[in-house]
Amino acid sequence: MLSEDDIQLVKQIVKETLYEILEAEFYDGVFSLLDAVEGGIAAFKHQLGVKKGVSAEPPKTVAVREETFACLKFEPQKGIRIGEFEVAYKENNLPEHWNHAFNILKQANATIKNRYHGRAISTAIGFTVKGESSDRS
Repeated sequence: MLSEDDIQLVKQIVKETLYEILEAEFYDGVFSLLDAVEGGIAAFKHQLGVKKGVSAEPPKTVAVREETFACLKFEPQKGIRIGEFEVAYKENNLPEHWNHAFNILKQANATIKNRYHGRAISTAIGFTVKGESSDRS
């Protein structure tokens, strides 16, 4: 049987752990939302400028935090055509992290041949939907 002090300690640990989990998920969600809003604003400004004849520049790529991809678990792979690369499988990663990275690559039309080169990303990243995996080299 647990003493009253032990029960209080367990309650405190559970409370702190839940707070940390909820806080991390909240901030990931907020940053994902802000990335999407920033991308939408850039695209809108570009379209408005083109329609008004003010700007013919392509929209700037939105800076994506390196952590978006760095937090994924990548596994080394080797292929005949593209050599060595790494794959982040959906089932081996936290869904919110994997989905966020996947959506960035999908929005950028990134593929194995047309890799994503974000301004804040140090490695080229592409993906294929067939196996629902992201890869980098």
